[in-house]
Formats: sequence, C-alpha cells, structure tokens
Amino acid sequence: MSFTPDLIAELEVLALFKHDSSQEGIKIHNNASPALVAAAQRLHEKGLTDQPDGGYLTSLGHDAVESVQLLLNILKAPQPA
Repeated sequence: MSFTPDLIAELEVLALFKHDSSQEGIKIHNNASPALVAAAQRLHEKGLTDQPDGGYLTSLGHDAVESVQLLLNILKAPQPA
C-alpha cells in the first residue's frame, strides 16, 4: 500500500481529533488548505465524521482516530539504542 497525498491528508485530519472525547469535534474552515478541505469531505463520505467539514466522529471514526493516535505514539516514541 502506498501513501498517497490524499491518504496522508486524511490521516492529518483524523489526527486533529481528540480520541478520548466524543464531546469535541473539529471544524475545517473553507479557507484551510484545499487538501484538508477535500480530506474532511472524503472522511465524511467514508462515514467517519458526521459533517463534511469535520464535525463529530462516528463510531467508525473513533476507531480510526484511536488507531491513528496509537501509530503516532509508536512512531514518536524514543527508540532504544
């Protein structure tokens, strides 16, 4: 699987969500980068968010954000010598 610019943008949008709260959503404004605006729309079309400009996560979206956060934590962890 290759990481396309679209996929990376979707991961960036998912990383904006707090995975430990279902009470907080996000808003991607129309003056944000076109890549992020389009990524938010695609995530909505895939059923991960309830609004095309972000909004709140669906159940599937919560699972995706949890996975993204786990991966980011693993990749950011200091590596033993």
